Amino acid sequence: MTAAGDDPDQEGRAGIGRIEAFSDGVVAIIVTIMVLELHPPVAERFDILWSLWPVFLAYILSYAFVAIYWVNHHRLFSYARRVTNALLWANILLLFTLSLVPFATAYLGEHHFSREATWLYLGAVLLPGIVYPWLQGIIRRTGRQDAAALAYHLGTVRKGHIALGLYVAGLALTALSPWLGIACAGAVAILWFLPSSGIDRALARPRQGG
Repeated sequence: MTAAGDDPDQEGRAGIGRIEAFSDGVVAIIVTIMVLELHPPVAERFDILWSLWPVFLAYILSYAFVAIYWVNHHRLFSYARRVTNALLWANILLLFTLSLVPFATAYLGEHHFSREATWLYLGAVLLPGIVYPWLQGIIRRTGRQDAAALAYHLGTVRKGHIALGLYVAGLALTALSPWLGIACAGAVAILWFLPSSGIDRALARPRQGG
């Protein structure tokens, strides 16, 4: 709660910095929890180690997923200029959805990418994709309003819509094969790992009449 007379809208960049520091700490904890789920086998045989490939694959996919959100969160907040209650709660909700990823990752790896585990995983990674646009919309309204900010928001919002579509498609395709669902999740990672691609330049271009 704020003290009487305090205006959270006036915290400025100092308040934004505090939010970023807190968010960085939560993301670090999320990654640490995922690492702790990598339990080495007792026996010293490569065949047993190889049998853990689903756990490692799930970890790699989730690490990439969390890293993408951390990078985009950092870039997004560089355009923020003031703290509002909506910004605080949207950010908290985003971190909550990200905190569910370690559980879904462990479940996916332990159950060797079964159909049910894949559905759970895709549902877990879809949730932050639903919350993130809310957070970005708040910063888009209250943050920088220059041409660079406009281009950033146009490109990332449209790319976010594509990513959501891929996740939803993955949920549907998992009914045919869990690997089709995982392929959709991998396609999302590839989409975000190309920050300077022609796709980004096209998405950042204002539409005619828009």
